[in-house]
Amino acid sequence: MKNENEYKPGIIDYVVSCYFWSSLYLISMILFPVSITTWLVTILFDKKRILLHKFTCTWSDIVLSINPYWKVRVEGKKKIEPHKVYVMVSNHQSGADILVLFKLHRHYKWVAKRSLFYVPFIGWNMWLNGYISIVRTRGRSKLMMMDKAASSVMKGNSVMLFPEGTRTRDGNIQPFKTGAFRLALDTESAILPIAIKGTFSAIRKASLLIHKNYDLKVTVLDPIPFEVISEMEPKEIAELVHDQIRAELEKEQ
Repeated sequence: MKNENEYKPGIIDYVVSCYFWSSLYLISMILFPVSITTWLVTILFDKKRILLHKFTCTWSDIVLSINPYWKVRVEGKKKIEPHKVYVMVSNHQSGADILVLFKLHRHYKWVAKRSLFYVPFIGWNMWLNGYISIVRTRGRSKLMMMDKAASSVMKGNSVMLFPEGTRTRDGNIQPFKTGAFRLALDTESAILPIAIKGTFSAIRKASLLIHKNYDLKVTVLDPIPFEVISEMEPKEIAELVHDQIRAELEKEQ
């Protein structure tokens, strides 16, 4: 992993950062009416909002394509069975994680902090998609999120969560909370572990500066069938999945 203490941004980094964020906003402003149209046209026959999610993945592709500093690789996507429902879990390195996970181009519902849903255009599109919000500091909100996530899974949607709960501060994977794994047990779902590399260097927490990093990588690990975890405690499952993702992150690029 790149040592952040050795990285000293230059003027070009500030220029690229301004270009990226202003382009992101402009692209989102242009594409949001398409989201509304897609939602209105498909609302009666596409209850899962599959087409809208596909469009959102394409939206993310466009945003990533205008950043000259980043190249995203996705490995193991064929391990995801298109019509199978998963509880999808990934480590959380930076704000870029959401963008790169859309590169999977598979159907799922995000579990994301509620404040994101108020971001103009981007957050409004999350609401149209039926993604699931949570206020991390409120216990009742967590219970409501679990109920909504379970309901979404039972309706045939995979759900994507960050079991660390928040972004890493030092680039190292943090302990996993058990909520995602309780969800898998309650809904008798397979777990799909995903490892993200490189995004911590790309955007640091609490910063808008875009860093040079040409190797953003998403790796889909082997799914864990429900039969494997059915007799395990949520904490045991959390440790199992944590170890698998950590092992992938520790591999040489």
